[in-house]
Amino acid sequence: MGTTNHDLTSPEINVQRVMHTGTAWFAVTVGAVAVVSGLLLASGWRPAVLSTVLRVLWWIGSGLVALSIGLIGWSGCPILEVSVPVADRNKSRTMQLGTLLFIVGGAAALLAVLLGPGQ
Repeated sequence: MGTTNHDLTSPEINVQRVMHTGTAWFAVTVGAVAVVSGLLLASGWRPAVLSTVLRVLWWIGSGLVALSIGLIGWSGCPILEVSVPVADRNKSRTMQLGTLLFIVGGAAALLAVLLGPGQ
């Protein structure tokens, strides 16, 4: 029994899907970072209140989140590179990696905040 390639999994359809959802995810990630950062900063919180270990964890998490936003933004960018199959592979991978790094980085940064001193 052979496998069939459905239209939904074709490289052309997948690239279009990744570019559209990538644009939406980019907006959502930027908005989430803006809300969380804005609330923390408005409360008077600063990374300097953390112990050295937690501060390192917070900066690593924040760096991962920044990298993830770049990857997700690139996935949503309507530039195709060399060919559709290459764009399909690269945009899918950067979207997956960007999503993973956003979750891991956000969890690390917020864990550092939660383990830090209470205000």
